Amino acid sequence: MLCHPNSVDVDNNVASVYIGGMDDTRAGQAPTNETVIITGGTSGIGRATAVALAESGSRIILAVRNQEKGQAMAATLPGTPGTHRVLPLDLARLETVPDFADRIDEPIAILVNNAGVESKDLQRTADGHELQFGTNHLGHFLLTTLLLPHITDRVVTVASQAERMARLDLDDLDWHRRPYQASRAYADSKLANLLFTSELDRRLQTSGSRVRALAAHPGLVKTAIYDRPAGQRPNLWDRLVPILGQEPEDGALPSLLAASADLPGGTFVGPQRMMHMRGGAEVISQSKQARNPETAARLWSISERMTAAGTRP
Repeated sequence: MLCHPNSVDVDNNVASVYIGGMDDTRAGQAPTNETVIITGGTSGIGRATAVALAESGSRIILAVRNQEKGQAMAATLPGTPGTHRVLPLDLARLETVPDFADRIDEPIAILVNNAGVESKDLQRTADGHELQFGTNHLGHFLLTTLLLPHITDRVVTVASQAERMARLDLDDLDWHRRPYQASRAYADSKLANLLFTSELDRRLQTSGSRVRALAAHPGLVKTAIYDRPAGQRPNLWDRLVPILGQEPEDGALPSLLAASADLPGGTFVGPQRMMHMRGGAEVISQSKQARNPETAARLWSISERMTAAGTRP
């Protein structure tokens, strides 16, 4: 069970204690002896999230593309050997999502939709969708909807304040007609994460479910998502990250707060400082477009159609 925090703010000292496995009522308490699924949990923010939750006593299921890397990561997680599982999942190949869901035969306390990609060129998933939208949103959309019967507490989706720069075109989500803008496509995928969270939580409440949907913004973090191929010209973010970026353990704090604190569904959690780009975790605001229920409902319907090929009759 989750404890009821006295405050939803987490400073760096509290957070470091929490990651170290010691509970603090302000940070909340992760489920003990319950199962958590994390996508993209072998590196960066996902790895830090997995370690912290495992230290709290959670059983982790790592949903990964690289099984060998996943097994190596699972072997380092706190807990009795054999406690944690590694299952194959490639969010850019929708056919792998039902296969993953079929292997889940136990209650899942928390699903952490953490995995994400960023691309500087127009690339497409195996199903023909724009890579960033297809992976960051559509893959997680299908995964969540298939796993919902197993989820008992909450869904946490890693979004970003980049959503404020989005201009989501619901008639051309895969960039077939528009000139491609990589940064805009990434921002669109993060706005989609927030709209999905909002509509998911609305549907859960309407159905009378106790499950909640929340979102987390990690801030500016030094992770592999900013790595560039040799010879590719760095952009502004590439130059700023090494200077201003925080470590993955700090970037995981919003996800951990969203996963553990007694917060209402639909909450967006992000860093406390430097315009919500660094340090600690607290509830932050969303853009007006992210709070539009009509857009959220329409995106949900479109997403159902776009992921239909990844479902089975």
